[in-house]
Amino acid sequence: MEQSAAPAIRLEHVSKWFGKLKVLQDVDLTVNRGEHIVLCGPSGSGKSTLIRCINRIEEVQEGRILVDGVELRGDGRNAEDIRRHVGMVFQQFNLFPHMTALENCMLAPRRIHRIGKDEARARAMGHLERVHLADHAQKYPAQLSGGQQQRVAIARALCMNPDILLFDEPTSALDPEMVKEVLDTMVELADAGITMICVTHEMGFARAVAHRVIFMDRGEILESAPPEEFFSAPRHERARTFLGQILNH
Repeated sequence: MEQSAAPAIRLEHVSKWFGKLKVLQDVDLTVNRGEHIVLCGPSGSGKSTLIRCINRIEEVQEGRILVDGVELRGDGRNAEDIRRHVGMVFQQFNLFPHMTALENCMLAPRRIHRIGKDEARARAMGHLERVHLADHAQKYPAQLSGGQQQRVAIARALCMNPDILLFDEPTSALDPEMVKEVLDTMVELADAGITMICVTHEMGFARAVAHRVIFMDRGEILESAPPEEFFSAPRHERARTFLGQILNH
């Protein structure tokens, strides 16, 4: 996919249902290149569904989604091309348990990008080094802590050389003492200028990294503001209630 002058991501009037439940309601969102977006809101507000639609894990029923100016087609023909440029890190690490950290990172570049074994190994080791896990390259997921597994998952996403990274609550499955190591890795990625959308309740991360905080509830975007504005003076009553609950937790 050639880089264009278009925004990194654009959602236009996107709606989605699961059965009779409308989980996204006429969502409009533009994400510019290099921008860091934090999506927050109560459970069930549509945050994870939104980023899963961007990566074509879920399909939308109304509206359209464009990545680098290319529309995600309903027939799914360009889904693989989109995923070559959009990396995703899940709440559950989704590592293959029978593969080492290194092998997990090598798999997709070899299968999708069709690169050779030596090049895939060098790329994987480079990104494991980037997340400070080169010394653990030959370990299996069961030999790693939760925080280390999530950092391997981040390295695996980076091995596809994505233009955009999507994070779906990447720290929510971790013990509290492991959260910081993953957030520190994400901060380093943000400093490198990659486009990021992160679903998270880690408001300290949002304050430090986000260019915009987007608040969702009941499938709608109710507020979009720079973090200093969102945290000091949220405009919407639901956002004020949410912040009161999460910051005082």
